Amino acid sequence: MRRSAGVQLALLLLISLVMLLAIMVICLTVGRYGLPANTIFTAVNPFASADLSAADATVLYQVRLPRMAGAALVGAALALAGVSYQGIFRNPLVSPGILGVSQGASVGAAGAILLGLTTLGVSVAALIGGILAVLLATSIPRLLHNDSTLMLVLSGVIIGGFGSALVGILKFVADPETELAAIVFWQMGSLSDVRTDSLAQCALLAVPAAALLLAMRWRINVISLGDQEAAALGVNLRRDRAVAILAATVLTAAAVCLAGTVSWVGLVVPHLCRLVVGPNNSRLLPLAVTFGASFMVVVDTLARSLSQMEVPLGVVTGMIGAPLFLLLLAVGKVKIR
Repeated sequence: MRRSAGVQLALLLLISLVMLLAIMVICLTVGRYGLPANTIFTAVNPFASADLSAADATVLYQVRLPRMAGAALVGAALALAGVSYQGIFRNPLVSPGILGVSQGASVGAAGAILLGLTTLGVSVAALIGGILAVLLATSIPRLLHNDSTLMLVLSGVIIGGFGSALVGILKFVADPETELAAIVFWQMGSLSDVRTDSLAQCALLAVPAAALLLAMRWRINVISLGDQEAAALGVNLRRDRAVAILAATVLTAAAVCLAGTVSWVGLVVPHLCRLVVGPNNSRLLPLAVTFGASFMVVVDTLARSLSQMEVPLGVVTGMIGAPLFLLLLAVGKVKIR
């Protein structure tokens, strides 16, 4: 039975990976500068005799491929973090921003923009701000000698609210002609500034964190059963929950520092995965990687193609995610307890 389940999961992952690659190839051809499909196949075929034109090579290798890789990384990171948080907190309505990481990253990014730092500097500041926010949120329960899950969630709400207030202050003092617009655009999410250096920086953080969560997926499954059940099954609840939260936080912070604040991905994609494999986190976590990457590649393609001016990612994810989540609620696919 276990071998059959493993084969079934491997087949599902293979199908979802093929789906992701097909979506990527299609999306590479879409945009204001059209790239024919044969150009894409020429670029990836080592035995092709034809050479790409200088314009095609620039668009493909310096713009679309890094941006698409960034979209896949952000989608996979947010979806994987979302599944992990929902399992850890035993709540299907939890999203990756529950501990204030998005607000902390926004504070860091806004401060960096006011200081006139480069795009890479803004990303680093956002990463530091997001991680610091979660460290503060996880410190409050220890200071109050209350390690319950509810106290941790409330601490995240407190830190998130304080971070939002700080961002409001930074917006108030920002130059309305330049800095304010940059802060608002960053908060709404965009992959327009993704380059290989920023992509590599975020991948160095996201890949080990993702590998750790995937290795812990059966432990997250046990944690999701409840504290008493986890303890009875020999799981060190405090240690494993802390490690999983840290890894999910690093994933979320890496995604936010690359793309800004992107909503709904970490909430909706896990439920789409549950439609396919059910509530088992051991199967949900691997599938969330490919589903999240596919979802975000499509979203980013729409964001850069819907109009002459780029549409912020947060707008597109909201327009897709909110109705989709409402549909899942309406048909009873999201269990609220």
